[in-house]
Amino acid sequence: MKLSHGGLALEIVVPVFNEESVLEKSITELANYLKLEMPASWQITIADNASTDNTPIIAARLAEVMPNVAYRRLDAKGRGRALRDAWSASTAEVLAYVDVDLSTDLAALPPLVAPLLSGHSDISIGTRLGQSSRVSRGPKREFISRSYNFLLKRTMQVRFSDAQCGFKAIRADVARTLLPHIEDNGWFFDTELLIIAERSGLRIHEIPVDWVDDPDSRVDIKQTAIDDIRGLVRVAGSLVRGSIPVQAIYAELGRRPIVPQSRPSFFGQVIRFGMVGGISTVAFALLFLLFQGPLGAQQANFLALLLTAIGNTAANRRFTFGINGPEKLFTQQFQGLVVFSLAWSLTSSSLLALHAISPDASSTMELVTLTGANVLATLMRFVLLRIWVFRLRTVEYASQPIPSSAKVASAA
Repeated sequence: MKLSHGGLALEIVVPVFNEESVLEKSITELANYLKLEMPASWQITIADNASTDNTPIIAARLAEVMPNVAYRRLDAKGRGRALRDAWSASTAEVLAYVDVDLSTDLAALPPLVAPLLSGHSDISIGTRLGQSSRVSRGPKREFISRSYNFLLKRTMQVRFSDAQCGFKAIRADVARTLLPHIEDNGWFFDTELLIIAERSGLRIHEIPVDWVDDPDSRVDIKQTAIDDIRGLVRVAGSLVRGSIPVQAIYAELGRRPIVPQSRPSFFGQVIRFGMVGGISTVAFALLFLLFQGPLGAQQANFLALLLTAIGNTAANRRFTFGINGPEKLFTQQFQGLVVFSLAWSLTSSSLLALHAISPDASSTMELVTLTGANVLATLMRFVLLRIWVFRLRTVEYASQPIPSSAKVASAA
């Protein structure tokens, strides 16, 4: 959907809390850049969330003397709360935000908003973890950032690479749909927004950025990390329970496949599952041998089976059963872990039986026993995946009308 640009095209929100030392310099620099480099109509909004220093006075003065600069004041803290308030009140077609320290090079701003102004994408984010990104920050922040995004990818199965870079944009119509379903008002706001968007089949555009860490950053890294993990647990629970209406959001905003999806025949599923199972069995054997020495047989079996189960479920969802859409993605991954637990019980029992019969069994005998048990577990997985996890009715939702009771407006 190409946007009209009949009114205000772009509003850039700058959330601030006690930023009297850098506010005027940063807003002036941002405004000067936009005057030279942004062809679309724009506005800067300073969103002050309960500052206790001179930030409100400076912000009000800037809004009075500078054209295209506005100021909003909130009585409660929280970056997410500031963004929610400013975005909800905006009349612009594209909404963005940047951190007040301007850690991200502003040269990335035009390519950030271009795919949204054209209607090509729904959300656009800067990433500090791209192959061509240039980042200057300390080893502690680098480790925490990469660890958090690694955890996010492994637990939530997301594809975006950097959830917390303070450099994002979103189409206004998309924001109006997503904001009612975002609970967090702090630093986890970004992550929650992106998870719901991706689960709902929205297109997220990423651009590599140049980023220099602000040494005066007031972010409490430890507390933020704890809050983020709590947020992940909460969102995961909401997705499993179905309290976030991703199907309704997909029906309203999601991008349908260009070529209609079709479910492979039973014979085709057997062949494809066998291919995935064969690769998984080989991967399991290699991982077991890798972990067996330092961890022991039982722990190595558990870890190897867990890692292969995650990849196996994702591969079977897409390749074997032909499911590419966002519907029940997280629920099906959770169900896949339940199937994994059953498979692990089977292989662990075989290992216990082997040790009961032959306490001094060699590593080769352990591997042979576990490999045989894993083959049986693979057959069990196929049956459970076909009749429970990926049963037919979860596949063809994209072509079916959504009942009025499932519309986003009523879900909200």
